[in-house]
Amino acid sequence: MFIRMKLALAAVALSAAPLWAQQDSITLGMVLEPPNLDPTAGAAAAIREVTYANIYEGLTRFGPDGSVLPALAREWEISEDGLTYTFHLQEGVTFHDGTEFSAEDVRFTLDRARAEDSTNAQKQLFAAIAEVTVIDPATVEVRLSEPDGAFLFNMAWGDAVILSPDSADTNATNPVGTGPFRFVRWMQGDRIELERYDGYWGEPPALARATFRFIADPTAAFAAVMAGDVDAFPNFPAPETLAQFEADPRFSVIVGSTEGETILSMNHAHPQLSDARVREAIAHAINREDIINGAMFGYGTPIGTHFAPHNPDYLDLTDLSPHDPDRARALLAEAGAEGMTLRLMLPPPTYARRGGEIIAAQLAEVGIQTQITNMEWAQWLEQVFSGHDFDLTVISHTEPMDINIYARPEYYFGYDNPEMQRIMADLRATTDPAGRSALLQEAQRVIAEDHVNGFLFQLAKTGVANAAIEGLWENAPVPANDLTGVRWTQ
Repeated sequence: MFIRMKLALAAVALSAAPLWAQQDSITLGMVLEPPNLDPTAGAAAAIREVTYANIYEGLTRFGPDGSVLPALAREWEISEDGLTYTFHLQEGVTFHDGTEFSAEDVRFTLDRARAEDSTNAQKQLFAAIAEVTVIDPATVEVRLSEPDGAFLFNMAWGDAVILSPDSADTNATNPVGTGPFRFVRWMQGDRIELERYDGYWGEPPALARATFRFIADPTAAFAAVMAGDVDAFPNFPAPETLAQFEADPRFSVIVGSTEGETILSMNHAHPQLSDARVREAIAHAINREDIINGAMFGYGTPIGTHFAPHNPDYLDLTDLSPHDPDRARALLAEAGAEGMTLRLMLPPPTYARRGGEIIAAQLAEVGIQTQITNMEWAQWLEQVFSGHDFDLTVISHTEPMDINIYARPEYYFGYDNPEMQRIMADLRATTDPAGRSALLQEAQRVIAEDHVNGFLFQLAKTGVANAAIEGLWENAPVPANDLTGVRWTQ
């Protein structure tokens, strides 16, 4: 027996296409340049900020409120035992190179993502898939090895977008998807340009052209928005200037929440950081409020675990790691770790560079010296994320509901706890909402009590835009600059 899930196709289009506005192009500012343009082969959030819902689409997708909506799958059925998903696909869909989309592309993509040699940064999203079967060109069946209560959620991630076997190998530099915008060109170090894909299967977007400009320097970002060189900067890097924009009727300031847990990551392969007493000492050395005020000018919510405060299952565990320098010094003495020097690697975002300087000063107060290295994004991904060559780093994890990274010993900070792995295995097999809630709260408490990382704050989404633009996401349930509903109002 099958449980039929009917979801209206209309939900895919977040807004109906209006009459073409007087202005049908937009230039958006971004702090970081993507290292490549294939979200199935790279972890950088900047890849998805350009490509998600614009160039590529998955079977499902996230809406601006974080809900899971139909995309290339118009509807689906789930077997009563929760092991079989039958997806009914949109018809008349083509990739930007003109090739037809079909169930074969879904099978290719999912098999590629879960393969032993997969380079997908979120390979665990596909771990429960046992077999993908093409029923007909518009129907594909996915059989799981065990029930996965988050499977439809997982299929909405940018890492699960559907690719064509004809273009998969070159998507890093010449992305080809099924989305409403097609790739035009990439002027490295400067911009990426997209244009409306006239063969798009769904509701056409109001915008005909979109340019993403890369401006890492906060002062330059402020100047670019003020001069009108950039129409919108959805993740604005200079929060100290937002009051100036709020006072100017030419602009709108858009403040929302993100899935970005900003943490001081600790490498558990380091002999001293593998000691929970040292990690707890670092947690007590940190003053979250000073970091939020000093680096983010008050924008951000303190967190005591790796979970978004806006989620109904969130536990406020900040009381497990209050700012307590005396306690930090005592723990370091107990662990024999006095006079320690640690390498602190900082990627380019403002929260990391500014926050890292503040953290270094706070650690110095309890006797921990740091050697700061400012890194470009590609270098950070290669050395820290992939190479695990670091002691400390400051990074915002912007993937949705990603507490499962603490059950992956091979993940870059190297936390290996069988209890956490058991909790995440139970969570995958649980579909009951109350049961999932209890497991998520248990997981939060385990990593907070173990002081796995220094949990700092939930990253706020602070954006600035021309006041005549509407449809930009206020919140960021996933790293994305979704342009499907963006338009000029005058």
